[in-house]
Amino acid sequence: MRKVFPWLANVSLYGCLFAGGDLLHQRVTHKQRGAELDWKRTKNVALVAFCFHGNWNYFWLRALERRFPGRSLVMVLSKVALDQSFSSPLATSVFYTVYLRTMFMGCSAFLWATFLCFSQQSGDGTAGTALDWLTTTEKQIMSQNTNEEK
Repeated sequence: MRKVFPWLANVSLYGCLFAGGDLLHQRVTHKQRGAELDWKRTKNVALVAFCFHGNWNYFWLRALERRFPGRSLVMVLSKVALDQSFSSPLATSVFYTVYLRTMFMGCSAFLWATFLCFSQQSGDGTAGTALDWLTTTEKQIMSQNTNEEK
């Protein structure tokens, strides 16, 4: 089914995983209080996962794979960095109340602005500059370790 209907398989998997996670959470926390499971809450969590998270991640990850094809270290790190700095904050903010969402997105915007300022001052203002800085730093650390061993 995954290869024949990739979209359907993806959104269904997200719905099931989110619902399963909610049920597990309720089971652990409600067991301590002796409360019953809230099936309406589980349905709502699964609905959000099916309607939003599954679709968002399906199309977002396809776009990342098209833009950064392959499995080399640079490509994987590029995809992870973009996913964690852009997609994750946006997708996570769906669950927060308006007050917390504003604070969360404000912090995310602060970190993003810091990154943009850094990459603008250190190079041409692209993510490639930051990745170059990271790989250069890694090479410097590796050369220091090699020099210390000698």
